[in-house]
Amino acid sequence: MADYKRLILKYFSFLIVLSPYVVLSTSYADSATADVSQVSNFIKTVIEALAGLAGLVATGFFVVGGFSYITSSGNPQRLERAKRTILFSAIGLAITIAAFVLSDIVSNLASSAFGS
Repeated sequence: MADYKRLILKYFSFLIVLSPYVVLSTSYADSATADVSQVSNFIKTVIEALAGLAGLVATGFFVVGGFSYITSSGNPQRLERAKRTILFSAIGLAITIAAFVLSDIVSNLASSAFGS
């Protein structure tokens, strides 16, 4: 059982290390002056990276919770712990999605108010 946990930990640590290269998009500055659109693009890129990383972690905890649920063998304590893991990962994923949507709304409002 410890080998599975070690394998899962290695797999998700590998994904966490490589996720910034997949999630981040390159943002080039048009000019040397720092205007609102550059700051907005930077903040949006950081939030996208963090939301992608949090979604990846939540998905990992879904997998760990599901694996624990399947292998609980009817043990009530392990079954309850697996259910809590799945519930908390769902809550974390919902918060991550809400934060991403809220940041996108604020970014659109700021760009329309200050110009792009």
